Amino acid sequence: MSLDGRKSALNKPGEPEYGADPMATLSTELMLRTKRGDKAAFDELVEQLRGRAFRVAQGWVGSREDALELAQEAFLKTYKARESFKEGEPFLPWFHRILRNTCFSHLRAKGVVKEKSTAEMLRPEDDAPADWEIADTSQSPSDPAERDERKQLFWQAYKRLGARDQEILALRHFEELSYQAIADQLAIPIGTVMSRLYHARRRLARELGDHLETDFGIQAGRGGGE
Repeated sequence: MSLDGRKSALNKPGEPEYGADPMATLSTELMLRTKRGDKAAFDELVEQLRGRAFRVAQGWVGSREDALELAQEAFLKTYKARESFKEGEPFLPWFHRILRNTCFSHLRAKGVVKEKSTAEMLRPEDDAPADWEIADTSQSPSDPAERDERKQLFWQAYKRLGARDQEILALRHFEELSYQAIADQLAIPIGTVMSRLYHARRRLARELGDHLETDFGIQAGRGGGE
């Protein structure tokens, strides 16, 4: 299920699983043109990525209004930092870091994010660095369409996950990116994407409870390559 209600199950993404992200090359080209002084290229870059940035931000912060503001702030930071964007560097991972840091700064300022305990800092599935816990300050997204009981159950379970689980699930199932597109955006191997998805889905299924797995299309035992 996506935050805007487009999907009813987490195991049915719309894109081919291993398809490349068409935005990977285009966004990099547009950012390089922006760095060289082409303001129109940046306007096009924002137009191409604003929806994606908003949905990923909303996956972290919940509030539609905050997500819109934070996505806009991330684009502003991107433009201000345009001179530091390196030739030959892919744009999407660079922008995703800016968006992530913007959202987490917002959450820290509200006192709803904290680093997990030392024992949880390394996940066995990919040896990734520290994860973060985000306190759920609302029972559902601010969009009234998301307030029915079934969606509240999903949202409450989702918000109990760590930030990295929320991130990978949002990119795959809210944004409907392919494995390759997620790998490009996070600058990690496809195998790591699949591993993180597998474990994130298992943790989400546990939060929902066995009696809800079928209803939400989440199956804890399925692998990342499904």
